[in-house]
This record gives sequence, structure tokens and C-alpha cells, in this order.
Amino acid sequence: MKKESISVGRPSLLRRTNALTILKLLREAGSCSRADLVRASGMSAPTVTNVVSDLLNANLVKPLGEGESSGGRPPDIIRFKAERGCMLGVQISARDVSFLLTDLSGDELDLRRVPLDGRKTNPDSICGLIVEETRGLLRKHKKAREQLLALVVGVPAITNVEDGSVLSVSTLEDWRSVPLRKLLSKYFDCLVIIENDTNLAALGERYRGAARSERTFVLIDIGANVSAGIVLDGKVHHGAQWSAGEIGYLRLPRILRKQPALYEFGALESVLTTSGIVKSWNEAIAKPRHPSSLGSKETDVQGILNLAQNGDPLAKRIILHRAGIVADVIVNLSLVLNPGLILLGGKVGSHPALLSFVIKDLDKSEFAVPRVAAASLGETAVLWGAIALAVEAIPSVLLPPYIS
Repeated sequence: MKKESISVGRPSLLRRTNALTILKLLREAGSCSRADLVRASGMSAPTVTNVVSDLLNANLVKPLGEGESSGGRPPDIIRFKAERGCMLGVQISARDVSFLLTDLSGDELDLRRVPLDGRKTNPDSICGLIVEETRGLLRKHKKAREQLLALVVGVPAITNVEDGSVLSVSTLEDWRSVPLRKLLSKYFDCLVIIENDTNLAALGERYRGAARSERTFVLIDIGANVSAGIVLDGKVHHGAQWSAGEIGYLRLPRILRKQPALYEFGALESVLTTSGIVKSWNEAIAKPRHPSSLGSKETDVQGILNLAQNGDPLAKRIILHRAGIVADVIVNLSLVLNPGLILLGGKVGSHPALLSFVIKDLDKSEFAVPRVAAASLGETAVLWGAIALAVEAIPSVLLPPYIS
């Protein structure tokens, strides 16, 4: 266990702060003795005993009996009651809505994806789908509605986290200035958080992916869209207008210097995304005597990336061009933020062909280039980021403002 620093203040505030610290340590450890908590927290033994008593009265911890003795009296072992409630991460995308249900320690209970084919995708319909699927998951796992303590929803849009509103989702019906938290709070009597999906993906990679030891890093997601999740000192950086990380609108020398327009795709997105790569491929192979060994007139982005990896000259030329643009983005971000790590995620970004070309391009840079690696969680990154955010918030949900 890591030693926790203790805040100083009024007795009631200090008592709650101590309870939050002990609760956090218990959740991280799984089970331990009071002596373990004294050593990890830096609190006195009487203080820890009083806090544990408060947590027992609040039904947040459970005694497990005596542990193994190291020569003296056997210690009393306690654990956090993770089964007391649950948390739900939700990801809304153009093609489906995904759900991850966990206990209060973040251990997975269920993972489900619901395709949106043939469904209405306006805000009310999506909220109705979330309500319906959540009730089904709670029934399946024999959880009462009151046991759902946190709902975190990731959306592919600029999101005002303070008021829970979504600016715009161009791939869904009528998603402009949507008060999503307000809509969902009509059905859920729990903590509801709305966050940008790439920001959550970055948190997911830090929680249980390729950025576990990093406090300052950037996740660049390249797939159907291009965006970045920026984590500074362990926290997501949103910016003054919640648009930090919207790198799809960057103006770079290798592409058109187009002015950013809020409800249009950015210049980067027209080139780096799956549709941009496939468009370049189809235009190239339509020309006479194209230099590709592939006989087919069409393929998907995965096939083009695989061809580039295997040395196909046309595919390699197309992906090398994209790798140069990504390298420019990485250098620019590194000069401004100086992160220790930049992760490339998404169907395009995490592919070995693009990653290797990007790293080779960056070898020319003399300074300010961080370690570059592939994100590891794939399509579950957003969901695990949602759970990471819920895990951080749950102690304050479980404990009243002033524990008695």
C-alpha cells in the first residue's frame, strides 16, 4: 500500500477525510488488517479503529475474522464491501451503445454492446435504450436500482462536464446542445457524469492499459474520427471551453490550412481517418497501371494497413504520408505539453504499420519527442475510463458530507 497524506481541518471534516483515506486504501488492498491501515495511512491506531468502526456502521466494510499471526495476537482482517453496489460505464457511438457493469471495486460483472442498426438515434431514444439495458443488467445480476451508485457516459463530442451537456454529435440524429445529464437524471437516482469518449479512453489506458505508470501523457485516437485525450498530472485536461484535444481541427503544413468550423469535420479528419485512407486508396487504384499488387478495386482500411505492413508500394506510400502527419502532430504536442508518453489508439492509430512508420519518422527529431506506443485496451478503453472515473468518485458518494 502507498502511504496517504492526511488533510488538516475542522474535526468533522478531518474525520470524513480520514474515512475517505481508509476507504480508498481498503478498496485498493482488497482485504487487510487495522495494523496494515495504520502503516499505510500514517494515522494513529485509535484513529484507524474509530474510522473502521464508522465504516462498519455504514455497512461499507466487512470483518473476515482473524488472519495469520506473525508471533503475537492474530490480526483482525477486514475488507471493503464491493458487492454493496455497482457502477456502470456507457459508450455512445455512431454504430452501437456499449455497457460495462462493475462492482464498487471496479471488477467486471457484465459487458454488453447493443447495435443501433434500425433504431432511432435521437437523444430521447438513446436515453430510453440506456434505461432499458441498465434495468436488464441490474435484474440479471440481482442488483436493486438503488445499488447503482454511478453512471458515466462517454460521447463522441465536445462535452461540458460541469453541466453534463453535449455540444454536437454529427453521426446521430438531433444531437446539438443536448442536456444529456439532465435527461438521464430523470431515470437514474445516482451520480451521473457525461464525458468526451477520447478523454475516457485515455483514463482507461491509465487505469488498466498502456499508461498505468504515467501521470502526464496523451492518447491520440485515429479511427472514424481523430481526437486526443490529454492527461496532465493524473487529471484530464479539458481546456477553457472543453475543447482541449480536438486535434482533428489542427492546421498543419502538410495539409490544407482550413479554418476550423464547429459543425464540420476538421482538415486532419479528412485525411487521417478510415474513410480518408480508403478514399485515397480507391482514387489511386482507379488510375491506369497503379503500382499495387492488389487486384481488387476496393478494400477496407485494415486491408490497406496490412498491405502497407507487407510492403505493397501503393499502400505503403499512402500510410507513410499519414504517418508523417501524425509525427507532425506528436512533435507539436510534445513541444507544448512535454508528456512522457504518447499513445496511438483506434483502428488506424494502433495498427503496427502506422506505428512503426511514425516512430521511424520521429527518429529525425532531436528533442521533445516522448516515448510512443500503441494503446492496449482497444474498443473497451472508453468503458474502462468511465469506470476509472466512477471509482474515483464513489468514496464521496458512499460517505455523507460529515460522517457521524
